[in-house]
Amino acid sequence: MIQGVQLDMLSADRLSKMTSYEKIRLILDDVHQGCVVVLERGLTPEEQGKLLEATMMEIAPGGFSGIEIETYPSFGGDKGFFGKLFKKGDNSRMMVIGPVDQLKMLSREKDRLIAWASAAQ
Repeated sequence: MIQGVQLDMLSADRLSKMTSYEKIRLILDDVHQGCVVVLERGLTPEEQGKLLEATMMEIAPGGFSGIEIETYPSFGGDKGFFGKLFKKGDNSRMMVIGPVDQLKMLSREKDRLIAWASAAQ
C-alpha cells in the first residue's frame, strides 16, 4: 500500500459546474479522508464562510479536528482582512485545504505558498 499524502487538485472548470453546496461537500469529504485539496481557483468569500461553518459543525472530539486553509492571492495583492471581507468578486488564484492535524502552512509569500503535510496516523 502506498503511504503518504493524497493531493486532490481540482480545476476551476470542474468547480464552475458545481453549486456552492456541492463544492463544500466535495472538499469536506476529501479532507475527512485525509486528503489535501488544491483548488485552481479559490472559493468565493461566501463559499469560504460556508465551508468554515460546515467544518465547525463536523468537528468531533477524537474524530474530525478541522481544516487548515490558505489562499494564494492574485496579482492584485493581499488587500487585508477588510478588503477580503467586503470585496465583490473573488480574485484568488489557488486555495489549499487539508486536515488541520496533517497540513501546516509554513509561509505565504506573494508568489508562493509553502506547506508541510504529514501522512494520516
